[in-house]
Amino acid sequence: MFVLEEYKYVLVFILIASLIPVLALSTSKLLRPKGLGPERRTTYESGMEPMGEARIQFNIRYYMFALVFVLFDVETLFLYPWAVTFNQLGLSAFIEALIFIAILLLGLVYAWRKGALEWT
Repeated sequence: MFVLEEYKYVLVFILIASLIPVLALSTSKLLRPKGLGPERRTTYESGMEPMGEARIQFNIRYYMFALVFVLFDVETLFLYPWAVTFNQLGLSAFIEALIFIAILLLGLVYAWRKGALEWT
C-alpha cells in the first residue's frame, strides 16, 4: 500500500550518496597521522619556507579575464548538444541558436570595449 513504491531506487541512491562522504571522511580521520610537531603547523609551499603575507591583492583584470573565459566556455557547453542534433531540430532551433550567439557576441563587444581582454 506504499504509494511511492517506484521511488525506492531513488531513496537507495540518496542513502548511498549520503553515506559515501561520511564513510570517506571518517576513514581518513581514523587513518591520519596523529603527530602535531612543528612541521605540521607550517604552511606547505613546495618544501620552502613561505615568504611574505598570505593575503595579497590581485589585479581586477585577472577576474575579468576569467569571467570572459567562463562566458565562452558556457557558450560551448550549450552549443555542443545543439550542434549534435542540428538536423532534427529544424529552422526555429537554428534561429534560437543565432539569437543566443548574438547575445554572446554583444557580451564580447561589451567586454572588449571595457578593456577586459587587454592584458597590460
